[in-house]
Formats: sequence, structure tokens, C-alpha cells
Amino acid sequence: MPFVDIRLAGNATHEQKAAIVADVTQSLVQRLGKSAAAVQVVISEVSTENYGSGGLLISDRPVAAKPGSSAGEDAHAAVTSR
Repeated sequence: MPFVDIRLAGNATHEQKAAIVADVTQSLVQRLGKSAAAVQVVISEVSTENYGSGGLLISDRPVAAKPGSSAGEDAHAAVTSR
């Protein structure tokens, strides 16, 4: 039984999580020949206030502006230089 543990920094919508579960399940069905019912997927959302990288909390890192996003939303967005 494949067990997949996915951790996301920040939040995803219900629709995004449902699509992730469907995509990961389909990939394991195709690549490992497992039945969809056997695939277990857990998604954990980690608050950007509880996750750090490069010596800074993700919520404290400046992020490069990108269309449709807000500061702190993307834990791995490019850090702007000062």
C-alpha cells in the first residue's frame, strides 16, 4: 500500500488539495500498477510562522511579487535583495 505524505508551507484550497490527491493517486496507479483504493495520501499544511529557511521564518521573508499572490504565501518564492 503506497503512503504519500505531502507537506505544504501555507494553505491550499479544498479544490487544490483534491486535485493533488487525484494527481498523486493516478501517478502511482500508472507507475506502480497499484489500485487507486490502495493509495493513501496525507496533506499537512504548515503555517509559514512555524517553518523557517535560511535563518528566517518563511512569514518574515520578503517575497518577489508575482501576479495573484500575497506576501508570505509562497514559502519558496525568490527572496528580494536589499
